[in-house]
Amino acid sequence: MNSWFWSAIYHSCDTIWTEKLYFSSAAAFLGYSLILAMLRTLNLRDEASRVMVAAPILAFVTTHMLYLNFYELDKGLNMKVCTAISIAQFLLWALWAFMTRHPSRLKIIFFAIGGVVSVFLEAYDIPPQWGYVDGRAICLGLAIPLSYLWWSFAKEDAEMRTSAIMKKMR
Repeated sequence: MNSWFWSAIYHSCDTIWTEKLYFSSAAAFLGYSLILAMLRTLNLRDEASRVMVAAPILAFVTTHMLYLNFYELDKGLNMKVCTAISIAQFLLWALWAFMTRHPSRLKIIFFAIGGVVSVFLEAYDIPPQWGYVDGRAICLGLAIPLSYLWWSFAKEDAEMRTSAIMKKMR
């Protein structure tokens, strides 16, 4: 929500502060999403493993945000970093979905494919088609079904994992 909020503020009021908040919140959101993807797909359960995975990503994203905010607000660099993080996350989910027998794996496969398409539409700034629909508009339009697929998967995954834990406790 924070990332979408600052995106809306930035696109309605383009100042240096709103741009920094928009870029920083997007990088933080994507970094956190990559951490969650790694923890879930690698099935890391002990705290030491989780810290070993999360710490370098957290350090990289924090350094990137500090660079953008206090050294140089480089839009091209931010686009490259966010694209790389997004593609890494979608590849992790796609590989996990192909390697597992999870009942909702098709949802995550379509989410990953749609996410990669969305990232490329955003990165390659496709010119307007039919006079008014550009790559960014299509990317934002894709966000609606992708969000539904993601949350549907997350709900079913949580229910499945909870029922597995409950069965073990009996």
